[in-house]
Amino acid sequence: MQKQNIRTMVQLSFLVAIELIMAFTPLGSLPIGPLVATLAHIPVVIAAVVMGTGAGAFMGFVFGLLSFLVWTFMPPTPITAFCFTPAYAPGNFWSVVICFVPRILLGVIAGLLSKALLKVDKTKGFIAYTVSSVAATIAHTLMVLGGIYVFFGEAYAEAIGVGHELLMGLIGTTIATNGILEAVLAGVITCAIAKAVSAYGMKAKRAN
Repeated sequence: MQKQNIRTMVQLSFLVAIELIMAFTPLGSLPIGPLVATLAHIPVVIAAVVMGTGAGAFMGFVFGLLSFLVWTFMPPTPITAFCFTPAYAPGNFWSVVICFVPRILLGVIAGLLSKALLKVDKTKGFIAYTVSSVAATIAHTLMVLGGIYVFFGEAYAEAIGVGHELLMGLIGTTIATNGILEAVLAGVITCAIAKAVSAYGMKAKRAN
């Protein structure tokens, strides 16, 4: 039990370090052609499928906290920073909700899906890890963009210079491009790492 706790702490510390790097350096984004995929959600998904829902929720909170700090003190696009922090008008309580809740639920959804799918997965985790990662990432994107549309739709449309009536279409396009790309990357990377960690864990158990 003590070894398991130490292993979990080491793994979480490693993932937090990666999240910090992704939050405060350009390594958190991956340009692919005309698109730019955000990678900061991947440590959350990895924690969830490898260590469970609790670890996923914790990493989701870390993801949300770092996002909040970035958007408050060094926003990538200051004109839309109000969506994630009340430090910029017309930001309010809902800015904090959008910044934290989808991130935490990202880890919860990935963890719950992975746990359920592993019970019936006959591919040694390939389907469970991939499907849970992709589904959780898409859900996260929908929650973030949906929250922006519901709570800041008109202000956000004005900030980016489009009519409010066009905002839903723009959000749909973002989901169909960046959102799908980020989901695919999460599925591929998470599955590879989760299977490697799982194989290592099996070897460690046999050694003990």
